[in-house]
Amino acid sequence: MGRILIVEDEPVLRSELGRLFSRKGHEVSEAESVADAELHGLLACDLILADLRLPGAPGTELIARAPGVPVLIMTSYATVKSAVEAMRMGAVDYIAKPIDHEELLMMVDRILERERQRAEAAPGQPAAARVSADGLVGGCAAMQQVFERIRKVAPTSSTVLILGESGTGKELVARAIHAQSPRRDAPIITVNCAAVPANLIESELFGHERGAFTGATSAHAGLIEAAEGGTLFLDEIGELPLTVQAQLLRVLQHGEVRRVGSTRVGRVNVRLVAATHRDLARMIQEGAFRSDLYFRLRVVDVRLPALRERGDDIEEIALFLLETICARLGRPRLTVSPAALRAIRAHPWPGNVRELENAIERAVILSDGDTEAIQPGQLGLEPPAVSGALVPTGEEEDLSLVAYFRRFVLTHQDHMNESDMAAKLGISRKALWERRLKHALPRPRSGGG
Repeated sequence: MGRILIVEDEPVLRSELGRLFSRKGHEVSEAESVADAELHGLLACDLILADLRLPGAPGTELIARAPGVPVLIMTSYATVKSAVEAMRMGAVDYIAKPIDHEELLMMVDRILERERQRAEAAPGQPAAARVSADGLVGGCAAMQQVFERIRKVAPTSSTVLILGESGTGKELVARAIHAQSPRRDAPIITVNCAAVPANLIESELFGHERGAFTGATSAHAGLIEAAEGGTLFLDEIGELPLTVQAQLLRVLQHGEVRRVGSTRVGRVNVRLVAATHRDLARMIQEGAFRSDLYFRLRVVDVRLPALRERGDDIEEIALFLLETICARLGRPRLTVSPAALRAIRAHPWPGNVRELENAIERAVILSDGDTEAIQPGQLGLEPPAVSGALVPTGEEEDLSLVAYFRRFVLTHQDHMNESDMAAKLGISRKALWERRLKHALPRPRSGGG
């Protein structure tokens, strides 16, 4: 667990964040300004979470006043450009308001874990051998090829297309490419194209001028401009509307960006890294993706293997996740029983590393205080125990994972909600939603979902 200092002048938000981190076992201090923060001993903190706009002095002042301590900046969407400037000044990252608690916790865990590994590694030596490329784990041949591809492409400015199923770690690869590139000191801006409504994605990426549409009360710089000098990571790029694909192609070809409602064209210097779990070649045949954009994106591709294809890596990943989750939850260090390891190896993991992480976290939470090894039952990997559940046994042994998913959803969506179905499948609600899109299974208009 870490010592976190929250510097925020809004008392309600400050208290809310304090409770959030305290529940996760962190030691929390609170301050309302930079001057107040200095009274708490800045250099004794493991992480400083500071609002950009504070009374007296901006939160970025803490970067210089606390050398060696990571500073995470909070900002609003209207000040993304300022947040990017903060990262150029040395902030470790930024998060936009209104703050998503889950996203913030994941970001803080990642920062603290990276700092811990950096502190434990002896000078001139790497951290744990099984951890490579900024948090990616793996020793199998397929992952070694991924690491080698990252090593070769990172120093260039070439566009990269990351391919792989949901939950395989595509964002980690993007961040590793950025961290090993000459652009590492500039920001990496991440956009989940599937999470932004189609009618807003153009404005989010390219920005807009005042009066460009209803509600555009002021000019707004887009995320492409915010990534100036750095890397733009477009996750789930297959979800981009065709009109936006055409505009993105111009950015790649000519480095030009035009805000919505503007007649002026600006220049940008941005490296694009894109990712998708969809078959873009098939989408081109169906008229849903531009072939010219596809070939422009696929200068270098990185293919991430599914977890079920990674052999002994699964045990290494499980142990790494177990150690990380125990530290995050403030639990004593646990091991994995032989029976639990067998269960982990036997499971097909349709949700990949994300599903494995959820299973390990569940096991840590459910573990008894007097045991040092998690057991199979705590992983929650049993087949769905509901009436009519589709357990792939007997004549269904050869049922593919895609077919199993489709039949499970169609069978249970009328009497189970999305959260329950996701839990039974061992994946997140977001992963369930992504798979619905991928396999053309929209939510029913009525029923239990």
